[in-house]
Amino acid sequence: MSLALFAILLVLFLLNVPIAMAIGAATVGVFALRGDASLMVAVSRMYAGADSFPLMAVPLFMIAGQIMEAGGISRRIVAFAESLVGWLPGGLAAVSIVSAMFFGGISGSAAADTAAVGGMLIPAMARNGYPRGFAGAVQAAGGSIGVIIPPSIPMIVFGFLTGASIGKLFAAGILPGLLMGVSLVGMAVYLSRREGIGLRERRSFSIRNMLRSARSALWALGAPTIILGGILGGVFTATESAAIAVIYALLVGMFVYRELRPSALPRLFIHASITAGVTMFIIAQATAFSWLLTIEQIPQTLSAAILSVTNNPVALLLLVNLVLLVAGTFVETTAALILLVPVIVPMLPALGIDLVHLGTIVVVNLAIGMLTPPLGICLIVSCGIAGTRLADISLRVMPFLLVLLADLALVTFWSPLTTLLPRLIG
Repeated sequence: MSLALFAILLVLFLLNVPIAMAIGAATVGVFALRGDASLMVAVSRMYAGADSFPLMAVPLFMIAGQIMEAGGISRRIVAFAESLVGWLPGGLAAVSIVSAMFFGGISGSAAADTAAVGGMLIPAMARNGYPRGFAGAVQAAGGSIGVIIPPSIPMIVFGFLTGASIGKLFAAGILPGLLMGVSLVGMAVYLSRREGIGLRERRSFSIRNMLRSARSALWALGAPTIILGGILGGVFTATESAAIAVIYALLVGMFVYRELRPSALPRLFIHASITAGVTMFIIAQATAFSWLLTIEQIPQTLSAAILSVTNNPVALLLLVNLVLLVAGTFVETTAALILLVPVIVPMLPALGIDLVHLGTIVVVNLAIGMLTPPLGICLIVSCGIAGTRLADISLRVMPFLLVLLADLALVTFWSPLTTLLPRLIG
């Protein structure tokens, strides 16, 4: 049955069937071939996959991100980021990355991060003489950090799959996210200086301007502070923090900044619900598929096969990274998590790391996959905003990919980067 399962899945992928439909069809098809289990079992597993309190955080964070973008919060975050790094060579490129880091502390989604910040900064970069391919590549690279800096929807899914503490996973993502942001800013500045991009916009750093923009963005920056402080302090769960983020965004957008009109709410809720619905549908289908893999003992078989090649922790970590990078290139992030995590987790003792460290490695790998065609969602979103060819952005993003791969090596082999903060919060 294992062969039939993967054969059906491969055929459907080759026919370009949407991944959620392909996974669901393969699962139902194998259940029908087995003959010893009712198809209602498959349906019940799909329902159980979506019926989860931790996963309620996914649509709530998506709604919060939509409201904050429409309520003027995103614009003020960008203005604050500009006061911090806009004076650098290629200042707008640096601003796009720093803004994405701030917004990543609100939305938990790389695609939302890229769209919210890119919609403002990619056109601004183009008006200031930045090549559109470069502008799109910078924004895509910055947007990928959105799933590393907490809150992170992939980390919520990883915690749901493995039972790992979501609060500790969030804490583990803070330092890697900061490392990735700083290194991407460094690469953007280097490329801007080398190619003479954005040099005419240079100005001196102004503490007065920074303080003024910080005061304007104070309510905007309060969102990630409340979300992270509440989770890491044990005041509320990730799901509760997502609900609080929605309420906070509504109050700030409507009554503080007064840029969010009640008439805009139905459109925002519908858009966020459609996006969340797609994600939850993938989770439901992939959960049933993962359950079928378990009863067929495929994860154990694959783990044993990998361990038979080598039991050296360094070699195993390199192999796991390679598998995850390739999977992130071709498979949607949530589906990749549900398909691969059951295979990787049994190897945890041989890898010589803890579950939270593994979760960070997995999510960083899949974040890098969001920058690689053909399924790099950040790349595709940036391409649409920049109005340029995917091939052009793909070439421009290569230096940023190299930087992120170096960051991944540090995350993988220097454990304090991911374990220090979780250890401090107990």
